[in-house]
Amino acid sequence: MIRYGRFDPDQPDRDRIEVATGDRTRAGDAMTKAADETRDRSNNEGAPGHELRLQRYFPYRLARLAEQVSLAVAEVYADRFALSRQEWRILAALGEQPRLPTKEIGRLTTLDKMNVSRAMQSLEARGIVSRSRDPEDGRERIVTLTAGGRALYRKIVPDALAREAELLDVLSAAEIDTLDRVMDKLFAAAERLVDDPPGRKA
Repeated sequence: MIRYGRFDPDQPDRDRIEVATGDRTRAGDAMTKAADETRDRSNNEGAPGHELRLQRYFPYRLARLAEQVSLAVAEVYADRFALSRQEWRILAALGEQPRLPTKEIGRLTTLDKMNVSRAMQSLEARGIVSRSRDPEDGRERIVTLTAGGRALYRKIVPDALAREAELLDVLSAAEIDTLDRVMDKLFAAAERLVDDPPGRKA
């Protein structure tokens, strides 16, 4: 806003014009500064550090990759041997350790109790596993593969390993080694965040 002082007939017109012009310039500078600050705030809000792009968001990409890999492997055990994902995980765990407590199966397969229970009932009904009481803990069940279960496991393993090789064929040996190390680091970091999240009070 231009400020006009009291008219002074002794003051030259040029001086009055310079005062008004100076006020107008300062007002314009203030408006420009305010506009710049508003623009900067808007730019910062849209900066990479403040914007989440789902298709580039690492947890989402990793989840999609895991799902896609699971679907690729499922063709081996689901289509050819009529096993669900949960049943296959349990079978694979028992293939490594033929005798496991039910709670240990849940930990090894990352399945919750409900999924373990349902898959176990199906596997038992098909004669693939058998369950017995743990002599050391009457509340716990010990799960073992039956002869038919072991035979099924031996049939699936070559196909499962071949599918793994197909997936990894796009990587060099050095890349596979790097991937293994990176996955171990990320898994450890994720475990730390779950077990001791930032901000948790001691």
